[in-house]
Amino acid sequence: MGGRSLQTFMVLFLFMICLSNIQISEARIRHYRWEVKYEYKSPDCYKKLVITINGRSPGPTIIAQEGDTIIVDLENSLLTENVAIHWHGIRQIGTPWFDGTEGVTQCPILPGDTFRYEFVVDRPGTYLYHAHYGMQRESGLYGSIQVSPRDGVAEPFDYDYERSIILNDWYHKSPSEQATGLSSTDFKWIGEPQSLLIQGKGRFNCSKLTTPSLDPDACNQTKPECAPYVLTVIPGKTYRLRIGSLTSLSALTFQIEGHNMTVVEADGHYVEPFVIKNLFIYSGETYSVLVKADQDPSRNYWATTSVVSRNRTTPSGLATFNYYPNHPRRSPPTVPPPGPVWNDVESRLAQSLAIKSHQNYIHKPPQTTDRLIVFLNTQNQVDGRVRWSVNNVSFNLPHTPYLIALKENLTDAFDQTPPPTGYDFVNYDIFKRTNKTNATSSDGIYKLQFNTTVDIVLQNANDMNINNSETHPWHLHGHDFWVLGYGKGKFDIFNDPRNYNLENPIMKNTVAVHPFGWTALRFRADNPGVWAFHCHIEAHFYMGMGVVFAEGIDMLKNLPSSIMGCGHTKGFHRP
Repeated sequence: MGGRSLQTFMVLFLFMICLSNIQISEARIRHYRWEVKYEYKSPDCYKKLVITINGRSPGPTIIAQEGDTIIVDLENSLLTENVAIHWHGIRQIGTPWFDGTEGVTQCPILPGDTFRYEFVVDRPGTYLYHAHYGMQRESGLYGSIQVSPRDGVAEPFDYDYERSIILNDWYHKSPSEQATGLSSTDFKWIGEPQSLLIQGKGRFNCSKLTTPSLDPDACNQTKPECAPYVLTVIPGKTYRLRIGSLTSLSALTFQIEGHNMTVVEADGHYVEPFVIKNLFIYSGETYSVLVKADQDPSRNYWATTSVVSRNRTTPSGLATFNYYPNHPRRSPPTVPPPGPVWNDVESRLAQSLAIKSHQNYIHKPPQTTDRLIVFLNTQNQVDGRVRWSVNNVSFNLPHTPYLIALKENLTDAFDQTPPPTGYDFVNYDIFKRTNKTNATSSDGIYKLQFNTTVDIVLQNANDMNINNSETHPWHLHGHDFWVLGYGKGKFDIFNDPRNYNLENPIMKNTVAVHPFGWTALRFRADNPGVWAFHCHIEAHFYMGMGVVFAEGIDMLKNLPSSIMGCGHTKGFHRP
């Protein structure tokens, strides 16, 4: 072999070794074995049954790198309840059957069974996982997913350390008890939560128990289990806080006394940085904020979360922002900051409008759309029961998951009539109390042409209470969408699209539609599968506030038999 040939061979050989090393570093498998079961816990000092993962709530944080494969072997030890887990923000490209949405992508996991989820985390960011069966999420079955970039890839901001924090509201009644009240003709609303949790810790005032308990341990504020969450920091260092909300009902604000926060990431996408005092966050959203420990290091500070958008009766959740080496249980010398006024819609809308894509990470949306669907959020009565509806149609989940029904051509598994794509734009007054009896229910779905561009406009209106319109956080499975704009009042189908942000819109998977307002989204129907799009408030989705999209079903390979076994698929499941 000549010198030049040998040199060429060595270059190619070294290149192949480097390529092999890159592939090894990018193809890690992270294998988890989880047992899901009920345990008595007291996260806010009040003892109740909590769904745990390996004895913990929140569950273990999944820490991975872009391109890693996640395998979770989930054993359902709930004894009397089914379960399913949704990997919130993970698009499940090529694995739609592992999205973890009971009734949409899989049959539920039966008591005593073990189910394997296997999927790739295909981009860095902050994500979540949580129960997606009935209203189980609010029993504590949730956790964080933290995905870092590939080796050698830098993010557009610097920090010294990071923490994952989940904010949640907490009820003392079980989801089953709440669901029974919501489903009854004698409607019983779930009410406001009893407390707010920061990373699974809160504080309920036991003296406010309306019914005394014979159990001396039923509510005990001295339990270490419900001591405030402590976030210890080193003076002068910068911290990345990966904050996610998995509230059942509440929109929240989060703040750290005396400190600014810089927003740098939202739902896995880099944000053009902006500074805030309060972070408004809605159920299903995730943010990364940078906080520098630059205040007086001789004391500790409060970190607080409070309810907004509802006339709050729930006390603020408290944590300690602990400057090392102060004792972590040393209380700050001040009163916790109260947070913003609950009904200040303008401030919340201003933050929504401030979130733009980082100037070096702009993914421009298609400049035109192939299809427009307008979703009017209304509250109605269907068959004498209070329901939430979209375009006056209240959504019901079928017994046979849509993904299986469509792939196997089980046309009698759900209503084949597509739901409406709009409402009476001319005559409907969004500011008037809704006509509560003009709705129907359906399990029909929207079929999207593969690889087309779809615009969604979420329109808020008055519900069945006079002068009342609620904030609804909507979450799309299987996709990210561009947030093109927000507006007040009724969406103008002719003029409002002229003001869409088509230059640097943020991409997200969850977004809020504000009271008496609208939010416009755009996404590409480019992920073969069946995907839920729904309000992330547990009671609202349970009461019918959601839809389902199907796209590219003919492109999918054979479905795994592990997702089958319910409805029309009872004979399909093979162990």
